[in-house]
Amino acid sequence: MHVDELETPSVLIDLDRMERNISRMQTFCNERGLAFRPHIKTHKIPDIARMQVEAGAVGIACQKVSEAEVFTAAGLNDVQIPYNIVGAAKTARLADLALYNRITVSADHLSVVAGLADAARANDITIRVLVELATDIERAGASLDDLLALAQRIDRDEHLHFAGLLLYPSNPAMRPMLQEALDILHRAGLGVDVVSGGGTGAARYAAEMLELTELRVGTYIFNDWSTVSKGWAALDDCAMAVRATVVSRPTTDRAILDSGSKTLASETVDGLYGHILEYPQARLYKLNEEHGYVDLSACDDRPVIGDVVHVVPVHTCVVSNLHDRLYGVRDGDVEVTWPVAARGKVW
Repeated sequence: MHVDELETPSVLIDLDRMERNISRMQTFCNERGLAFRPHIKTHKIPDIARMQVEAGAVGIACQKVSEAEVFTAAGLNDVQIPYNIVGAAKTARLADLALYNRITVSADHLSVVAGLADAARANDITIRVLVELATDIERAGASLDDLLALAQRIDRDEHLHFAGLLLYPSNPAMRPMLQEALDILHRAGLGVDVVSGGGTGAARYAAEMLELTELRVGTYIFNDWSTVSKGWAALDDCAMAVRATVVSRPTTDRAILDSGSKTLASETVDGLYGHILEYPQARLYKLNEEHGYVDLSACDDRPVIGDVVHVVPVHTCVVSNLHDRLYGVRDGDVEVTWPVAARGKVW
C-alpha cells in the first residue's frame, strides 16, 4: 500500500529514521559500558521492542503492570517497572508476572515495600526491588534520609531482593546526591546490582554520570517536537509524523485540520501543538477534539482544502496511546502496520 492510500489522520513512522535512532542509542550505550533498557511507553508495540532487544538492549522498561503483561505475553521477559505498584490487586498481578519473568520494580516508601513483600510471599517467589531516589523534578522518590531504612527493609525480606537504585532524570546535577546514596549503602554493607538512570535529555550526559550501570530511554526511538525544541534531536531524527488533511479554510490566514486533541494530544511547546513539515512557518495554535487550528499568516504558500500535511507532534508517547495502529513507512510505501498492543494500559 502506498502511503497516499491511508485515511487521515494516521500516524506514520519513518522506518529508516527509527532504525537509525535504535542503532545510535544502542551504540552510545555500548561505547560507555551501559546496559540499555528502552522504555516501551513511547510505542507500546512488542514488535518494536523486539527490534530494540535484537539491537542489544538487555530488556525493557514498562510504566505500569498492564503494559508489562502485554509485553511478557509477547515473550519479552526481562522487564523493569520504574513505578510504585500500590494496592493488593496490582501487586498480586505483579507477583504473577514474576513467576515466569525477570521482573524488577521500584519503591520509595516502606508501605510500598510491604505490599510488594506480601504479594511475593503469597506466590513464594522473590521480586527484585530498586529504591527510587528523589530528584529535582520533585516527582516520586525517597530522600537520602529514608534510603537506608528502605534498602535494609528490602534486603532482610526473604521474598525481596534489593537490586539497587533508580533515578529520573539522571542528569549531572543529581550526581552528588547519587554518590552520597551509594556511600550510605556501602557503609551499611549493602551491595548494589544496578544504578538505573533515565531520560532522553539525561542520556546526553551519561558519560558524566559514571555511577550509572543502566540507562532507560523511551522517546529517542521516534523523537518529537519537544526533543527538537530542547536541542536533543534534529528534525531529521523525528521518525513519527501525523498525516492530516486540511478540511476547512475559513479565512485567508486560517486552516483547519482533521487532527485535534484526540489525535495530537494537548501538550504544547511555546504554545504550539506540533510542527507542520510542509509549512514550517505555520502555527498550530489551538486544538478541539477533532479540529486543529492553523495560523497561516506567516506563510508565503498556503494549503487548500483537501491538501495533506504532516505534523511532528509535541510528545510521541501520548500520540501512540491515542491510536489503534501505527504505520511503518519506507520510500512512500507502508511496509508494516502495527497494532498498538498496549494502548490504554495505564493501570
